[in-house]
Amino acid sequence: MDILFSDKEYIFSHRVGGILIQNGKILLQKPKNDDYAIIGGHVNLFETTENALRREFKEELHTEIEIDNLMAIGEVFFPWGKKPCHQISLYYKIHLSDENALSKNEIISGFDCLDNKKITLDFCWIPIKELKNITVYPKEITPIILKNSTGTEHFVSNQLGQNSF
Repeated sequence: MDILFSDKEYIFSHRVGGILIQNGKILLQKPKNDDYAIIGGHVNLFETTENALRREFKEELHTEIEIDNLMAIGEVFFPWGKKPCHQISLYYKIHLSDENALSKNEIISGFDCLDNKKITLDFCWIPIKELKNITVYPKEITPIILKNSTGTEHFVSNQLGQNSF
């Protein structure tokens, strides 16, 4: 069971994301007609964030990953449909268990499920130098990725407006 709670007024979500950089490129997910995001998904009850991330990469990309380090912790506030969402996200730097496991093509097709609906995703290898020219959500993660620090950073991303909390 995903750590994803909803009532009539709001949604709470616990998510994990993997920052996979290989050969000067980062692998991002992009739903059709939407912006890029870090690959990952919801953590299940009684599942560690590291195990959740391994599971998500196995489900979505049919590949094994290794966890390097926790890069960022995000408190993200954004509209989810017509409701405000409060999301706690952990972002790990990762690498492939087998560096040749994924296609080096620019786009890998896949899918995910959200609200019991199948969503087509493109997994795209984007040159790191291009990150400044595209939108990746949450927006605050891009400077952390570009800094490539070995420490852990905290950020707050408020996409709900100035007076939302």
